Amino acid sequence: MTESERVVPCVGALTYDQVGRLLLVRRANEPGRGLWSLPGGRVEEGEDDAAALVREMAEETGLVVEPGALVGRVRRGAYDIADYHCRVLGGRLRAGDDALDARWCDAPTLAQLPLVPELWETLREWAALPR
Repeated sequence: MTESERVVPCVGALTYDQVGRLLLVRRANEPGRGLWSLPGGRVEEGEDDAAALVREMAEETGLVVEPGALVGRVRRGAYDIADYHCRVLGGRLRAGDDALDARWCDAPTLAQLPLVPELWETLREWAALPR
């Protein structure tokens, strides 16, 4: 397999607060540096999706989560991203190592943010937009 054919398994978290706002992070690294996205990242060797979600959420947001059901999958270049619902168990929201910022977003806020390509459309297709 050539480098251009390599698929990178990734996970993303759809996490909502008690009033239906969606958790987003502003990416510190490429792809999408400076843009807002779902928290998540690469699945490391030896991890399953749930373990990767727990690790990535702690690193990027400071939150402890319990992964839930698969919402959907997207392919963005070499990245094959499985997006799951996550429930917050604890922690304190903060921007971590791969995030410039982290915040809960309602629908009007989400509509004003510079998002990674296709995020709005994908969330709409999955009926996963915040309130």
